[in-house]
Amino acid sequence: MSTYLVTGANRGIGLEFCRQLKRRGEEVIATCRRSSSELDGLGVRVESGVDVSSGQSVLKLKKKLQQKNIDILIQNAGITEPSSLLNLDPQSVIRQFEVNALSPLCFTQAFVSNMHQGSKLALITSRMGSIGDNTSGGSYGYRMSKAALCMAGKSLSIDLKAKGISVAILHPGLVSTRMTGFSPNGITPEKSVDGLIARIDSLSLENTGTFWHSNGEILPW
Repeated sequence: MSTYLVTGANRGIGLEFCRQLKRRGEEVIATCRRSSSELDGLGVRVESGVDVSSGQSVLKLKKKLQQKNIDILIQNAGITEPSSLLNLDPQSVIRQFEVNALSPLCFTQAFVSNMHQGSKLALITSRMGSIGDNTSGGSYGYRMSKAALCMAGKSLSIDLKAKGISVAILHPGLVSTRMTGFSPNGITPEKSVDGLIARIDSLSLENTGTFWHSNGEILPW
């Protein structure tokens, strides 16, 4: 049994991570700003009131967990807000950078001392953060923040390798969740997370720093 810490765990992909990991017998610490009845019903350890963009909130969680061993840290929390060229809100772009890119980096810095040789870090980013794959434009705040997260993940894979910690940079696919407006073209959270867990399970120091689709495809930067 391994210990997983999952951020943004109250709904969508984060909730499904907790459900599947609990089902296979893992120890799960689920963090979120506000819990949900679905999360509370899973029987995992829930730490609510955790805002990943608040340094004080993250340090409070760090103090609460103390030296709790973390085998796998899944950074799932994130936001998306519309930002087209004709309707560009600089504050929205900054907000998305803070939550989607800077916060996972700072959260990792805070908890890397709880990790060890063989631990794994999974960053849930997006194919929309791929420069090579961008053929439709728009979504400035989300695309830019996820591209920044991909870069942070690549640097972390280099910096943490000496500690024996491997890093996966993961695209969940287009998933039918509240964040995507329950897109009818999306796959289910169950299918997405099944693939994401498979990528995390296969993660090692040999393939650390890879940008994967949940289906196993290696994505362009």
